[in-house]
Amino acid sequence: MTTSVEVSVIIPCYCCSETLDRALDSVLSQSALPKEIILVDDCSDDGNKTLAVMSSFKESNPHIIVKLIVLEKNSGPGSARNAGWELATSPYVAFLDADDSWHPKKLEIQSAWMRSHPEVDLTGHATLNLSKDIAPHNLPPLQPEAVSRVRLLLSNFLPMRSIMLKTSLVERFYPGKRQAEDYLLWLTLACSGKSLVFLNLPLSYSYKNDFGQGGLSANLAQGLFGVLDVFKQLKDSGKIGYSLYIGLSTLELFKYVRRVVICFYYARFRRFSA
Repeated sequence: MTTSVEVSVIIPCYCCSETLDRALDSVLSQSALPKEIILVDDCSDDGNKTLAVMSSFKESNPHIIVKLIVLEKNSGPGSARNAGWELATSPYVAFLDADDSWHPKKLEIQSAWMRSHPEVDLTGHATLNLSKDIAPHNLPPLQPEAVSRVRLLLSNFLPMRSIMLKTSLVERFYPGKRQAEDYLLWLTLACSGKSLVFLNLPLSYSYKNDFGQGGLSANLAQGLFGVLDVFKQLKDSGKIGYSLYIGLSTLELFKYVRRVVICFYYARFRRFSA
């Protein structure tokens, strides 16, 4: 019999009928099932295809609590996650995007580590980028590492699919923010003295590049403006100084140029090799 863990899984859903089943299958395949799965339809405009997948999943799995939320206005993934977070009844919340998936032991390992370290508010872990589905892989020894504010300011190395945090945290995703809303929350927590830890285990999978390929990250310029807005909000709230704000913004502009160059040459390579 499959054990369970006191974790609420939140999946924002927007026009994701083609990938949602894969994400949900990876949740059902967990060695320790979550207490509940909360699916939030962010006002999908796909003729109810996404909602149909959500409803079918709920009807087909009466053995687990599945909560459906349908938002009347599309406000972005951060607001959708907030809506699910408000309904969560477990001590911990884990986030998964509809186009990603998890290793079968993700919830068991991550929740057990957080329960044994109650002083930690948030954990993230390593992730793998896959071109296709693969069988579960062997995991290396667990090596936790505290996440410093400086390191996080230099790079958002905590992808959403890796995050588990305490439900009781009062901080939330910035309402309506559509780019780097996760980065803003992680930094807000780090700059407020919360304890963040990185686990080296690759317990989640993505199926596209982190930038320049599909989804919200496809538009590099919007991604740049999203991160620059994060730094501005941190400066305006007094969490970082003006000099650091200028330095971080300049560094982000260099990263943007590098990504544009990489995407340009990648596109040319694909065209000439076709």
